[in-house]
Amino acid sequence: MTLLATGTPIRHPTDRPEVMQRRGWWLVLIGFLLPGSAQVLAGSRRLGRFGIGATIALLVLLLVAAIGWFAWRSALLSVVANSIGLLVMEALLVAYAILWLVLGFDTLRLARLPRMAGGARAGIAALSIIVTVAPAALAGYGATIVDASRGLVSDLFDFARPPVEPVDGRFTFLLLGGDAGEDRQGLRADSMTVVTVNAETGAATMIGVPRNLRNAPFSEGSPMWEPYPNGFDCESSDCYLNGTYTYGEANPDLYPDALANGSSPGIEATRDAVEGVTGLELQFFVLVDMHGFSDLVDALGGVELDVTERVPIAIEGGPVEAWIEPGVQRMDGYHALWYARSRAGSSDYARMERQRQVQEAVISQFTPETLLTKYAQLSAAGQDMVQTDVPQSMIGSLSQLALKTRQMPITNLELVPASGVNTGDPDFDQIHAMVQASLAEADALAAPTESPQP
Repeated sequence: MTLLATGTPIRHPTDRPEVMQRRGWWLVLIGFLLPGSAQVLAGSRRLGRFGIGATIALLVLLLVAAIGWFAWRSALLSVVANSIGLLVMEALLVAYAILWLVLGFDTLRLARLPRMAGGARAGIAALSIIVTVAPAALAGYGATIVDASRGLVSDLFDFARPPVEPVDGRFTFLLLGGDAGEDRQGLRADSMTVVTVNAETGAATMIGVPRNLRNAPFSEGSPMWEPYPNGFDCESSDCYLNGTYTYGEANPDLYPDALANGSSPGIEATRDAVEGVTGLELQFFVLVDMHGFSDLVDALGGVELDVTERVPIAIEGGPVEAWIEPGVQRMDGYHALWYARSRAGSSDYARMERQRQVQEAVISQFTPETLLTKYAQLSAAGQDMVQTDVPQSMIGSLSQLALKTRQMPITNLELVPASGVNTGDPDFDQIHAMVQASLAEADALAAPTESPQP
């Protein structure tokens, strides 16, 4: 205490080894607890004040962020979860990591190790290096995560597109599984799922739309109305629902603004068709390239799946290269992709079920531990496999809504023969009624339960 009270040995060291040892331990300790304080006491006061000011400013920002996370989470995410906000966060982390290193090694210099005995000298040096390098490395790792997030956000989400209001109180997404395997030419919308979420409660409904649905109707305002006023009704397999993607890509003049809006003619043609099938307005699309999906699975370290029957690894009509055998097993990206997309000896409806199984397995493995240890790989895989028109300005509000959705069961509706849908000659009035019933069911599950009156 006398050492700190007088201040003389701190700024003007003596030749007594025991005093220098106490001085060294104190400088390292206070420099770690409040970066810059060692410089104020024993070195450059200007550098020390800058370090203390920067530390206090960072702590204030963290406090504001913590308060915002609980009180205004959507607003906080809207501020930071965009390319500009993430760039600012990355710059702050890198700058503070550099400042911490400068202050830490300067503190080690101020400790005057040569004036101490050997044992104390080694201990103080080791402690100083640990408390200097470890926090700076942690800040540097945080900066790499933020940088990966910024790359993901910049590549996936449209910065210029304005936010979109809910339609009839809902946000509705078209999820497309693009099949662009090595044995296929081009990309086809091979699986289609509509996800519609109540904008207030988060109640969600997932509607599985089979790719082999025929005669998909288009609204009168759709560019597809002129060539197909009575629905997508040709006789060949090209007029299955997923054929709308191919048709749109082959006739880009139908949707001349699609590419400028972050979409494509094939996606827009498919969106118009699925809107006609479900009777819902689809505000956003998310296209997942199933071939790139294997990279995501590998980044996760594989997925665990319960296989109920043998699935061949084979091109449709070609020889079987290998089998995925029944039982619980952990699959790498190659095998998980084949499990999800194999057609040989399988119906479209069985394949849809396998795809849902793989999707659920992937989602279940997005744990905090996985994100912290493999975020850069996962982010890179996501950039390669996903395309969407969700604007950056809505990341915060949609993320907040997703937290609500995770707290309640999701209603599922499959528009398949088992549900009473004739995919070869569908009754779209019946399908619209089924969709509305599922939405009502989801809303009922989210409604608060009233306590019985005494």
